[in-house]
Amino acid sequence: MRRGRLGDRGLSVLVCAVALFLVLPTFIGVPMSFSSAEQLSFPPSGFSMRWYVNYVSDPQWRLATLNTLLVALGATVLATCLGTLAALGLLRGRVPFRQLLIGVFLLPMIVPTIVTAVGTYGVFARFGLAGTVAGMILGHTILALPFVFINVAAVLQRVNWVIEQAARSLGATATRAFLLVVLPTIMPGVVAGAIFAFLTSFDEVVVALFLSGVRAVTLPVQMWSGIRFEINPTVAAVSVVLVIVSSLLFAVMSRLRKEAP
Repeated sequence: MRRGRLGDRGLSVLVCAVALFLVLPTFIGVPMSFSSAEQLSFPPSGFSMRWYVNYVSDPQWRLATLNTLLVALGATVLATCLGTLAALGLLRGRVPFRQLLIGVFLLPMIVPTIVTAVGTYGVFARFGLAGTVAGMILGHTILALPFVFINVAAVLQRVNWVIEQAARSLGATATRAFLLVVLPTIMPGVVAGAIFAFLTSFDEVVVALFLSGVRAVTLPVQMWSGIRFEINPTVAAVSVVLVIVSSLLFAVMSRLRKEAP
């Protein structure tokens, strides 16, 4: 009995150590963002809010933030609509080559992002979409679509479809039954997929580097340029903002998963 308790404690210590190892690099950026030094340094030489002020006041950072939000919101809407419809069609409909089509939808998660970025740039450049916000939205939609599909499909597999049949038997049309019965039931999965899609676009850098050009620069691309050419703690301040936004959205997604049927 005592050996079992010691083993459990040892395992707990090991898990905590691994978690700390994984999370520590993220939290190191917090004190660096409050540094008074002109360059990134740890430990910080003093306390200052100037880099947060610089982030808010610098036109380039503001434009990058606006582009990031526009691209993330646009990609979220498109990916959520397409992913939800694809999950409903492939899991409920009689579609030939279903498994093959599911694999196609999941390809952006399997193929290395750099390969997707090169292929996307090659196609988008021909249609004049490279270097535009619209092109960035479409590119990030490709990456976000599998996350919506997986979340919605997971909820659909646990839905009791008797409720839809009951609605139809009471006179509801197929569209009305879907909107009033099915959609509210699968909504936790749809919202969780939308949050995943938003986060995928919000901090994506590889595809953004290929497609952003000079007119559609996002925060990750601006951070990449800042690290390469300036190395000032504004990058750390923006990193803290991204971590806070991602953590809040992840908390919302975890709550929705608990409420899913």
